[in-house]
Amino acid sequence: MAVNIVKILPLLLTVFAYISTAASHADQGAPVQSFFERHRGSGSAHTNNWAVLVCSSRYWFNYRHMANALGMYRTVKRLGIPDSNIILMLADDAACNPRNKFPGCVYANSGRHLDLYGDNIEVDYRGYEVTVENFLRVLTGRMDESVPRSKRLLTDDRSNIFVYMTGHGGNEFLKFQDNEEISAFDIADAFEQMWQKKRYNEIFFMIDTCQANTMFSKFYSPNILATGSSEMSENSYSHENDFDIGVAVIDKFTHYVLQFMEGINKTSQASMQDLFDTFDPKKLDSHPGVRSDLFRRPLDKTLVTDFFGGVAQVEIIPPVLDEPVTLAGEQALRTDASSATGDQDVFIDPTTLAVTCDAPNASTTTASGLRQHVGPGIDFTILIAAAAQSEVSPQTSLTSTLRAWTSSVLILALVSWTAVTRNRHPSGQ
Repeated sequence: MAVNIVKILPLLLTVFAYISTAASHADQGAPVQSFFERHRGSGSAHTNNWAVLVCSSRYWFNYRHMANALGMYRTVKRLGIPDSNIILMLADDAACNPRNKFPGCVYANSGRHLDLYGDNIEVDYRGYEVTVENFLRVLTGRMDESVPRSKRLLTDDRSNIFVYMTGHGGNEFLKFQDNEEISAFDIADAFEQMWQKKRYNEIFFMIDTCQANTMFSKFYSPNILATGSSEMSENSYSHENDFDIGVAVIDKFTHYVLQFMEGINKTSQASMQDLFDTFDPKKLDSHPGVRSDLFRRPLDKTLVTDFFGGVAQVEIIPPVLDEPVTLAGEQALRTDASSATGDQDVFIDPTTLAVTCDAPNASTTTASGLRQHVGPGIDFTILIAAAAQSEVSPQTSLTSTLRAWTSSVLILALVSWTAVTRNRHPSGQ
């Protein structure tokens, strides 16, 4: 009976080791799987966020428009978009205006609880730089070589862009500093150029002005979500006045949007539909609009932080091999390398695609000098493929773990079998 147990003991221990290892890997992968399952519904494919914030007005009596833009600026920074990814276009003539009773400060409420200007403001385009031409150049990337990177919208096809505009407008136009106008057609064509040049993944366009909804009526490019403060023939109204400042300090639409955003943090699961559901025509004295026919994702699955916040995810691009590499090809590669460098051992580092020859005064070379250091007999394509194929994968790690467990079990079984055999045949008999 003891012999039979010894015979099946290795098999039982091997099965037990396999089950334990698989369960351990499953436990380790559960949090990761849970994370991706939780975020799979949003379908977000972006890897970076940008914001373009435009106050198209100037002069003291348009104080509220400056406060609108600065309120959005503060919100996107708080939620994780850095200044390097924000383009702020501002007249910047209110904080230091002689009529400002609170020099260097801009407030968005009559109680003056929060200074929106502060010490941490980076205005990219100020004063007379806020023009229709500069705005369109920022969007399309048609910039002069002398323009610094801080004034450029350096986006790609994995960028989500939040575009916010505020000022005085009308039916399909927005005034820039009482000097010129931008039309709904201009913005629509600029967005189309951006799409053709792969300058965005998705755009969220928000505008607070009179007859705001007409400004996104001409959009025709994909992956654009838009909202505005008022319908055609409707005005956009200010929210409250400050009697010490002497003018209105913020518009109603922007005020209620910022009020909702104050309850959002970087990890919030609030959706764009949640934001739009807060729009109340009775409070706004106008009918805000939403256009989502060009947008490919459901609004209740699109997170607010997909546009207002920074992202922590990255995109992993697998290596593309021109031709498959077999074991025979890899062996031939090693043989050719040994021939080219004498009897030296050649080590391929897959992380840097570098070749190290194990010999005195041997050098490590990158991809640009492989043929020079290793020799003309080695196929450059096979070398890169072999290096890429040598990376350690999770399957390889699991296999190594199983081999270690199996070896331990077999050794234990061998020791047990030896002990039982000795007990059956005592010495001296």
